[in-house]
Amino acid sequence: MFILSTVLILLASVILILIVLVQNSKGGGLSSSFAGGGGGSQMGGAVQTNQFLEKATWTLVVALLIFCITASISLPKAGTQQQNSVISEKVKNDFTSIPVVPDAATIKEATKKEEKKGE
Repeated sequence: MFILSTVLILLASVILILIVLVQNSKGGGLSSSFAGGGGGSQMGGAVQTNQFLEKATWTLVVALLIFCITASISLPKAGTQQQNSVISEKVKNDFTSIPVVPDAATIKEATKKEEKKGE
C-alpha cells in the first residue's frame, strides 16, 4: 500500500506541476491563446479553460493530500518484526554450525597421546 501511495503521490505531483505551469496568474496563459489573445472569446473558450484548470488544480491538491495521509498511515513501523530473507536465515544458521578451532594446548596434548600410542 505504501508503494502504491508513493507512486500516486509522484504522479499527482508531476501532473499538478504541469497544470500550474500552463496557467498564467494574470489571466493570460493557455486560456488567452485559445481566445485569440484579444478581449473577446468565442463560445467561452477562455472562461471554460480557466475553470477547468482551476478545478483540476484543486482536485489534484486534494488528491495529493489524501495520498500523503494514506502513505503516512501505511508506512512500515520501525518496531515491527519484519520477515527475514532466506539469505539472512542461512547466514544465521551457518554461524551456529561453524567448527571450533582447538587452541595450541589441546593440539600438544593430542600429539603427546598419539606419540604414546605409537610407542
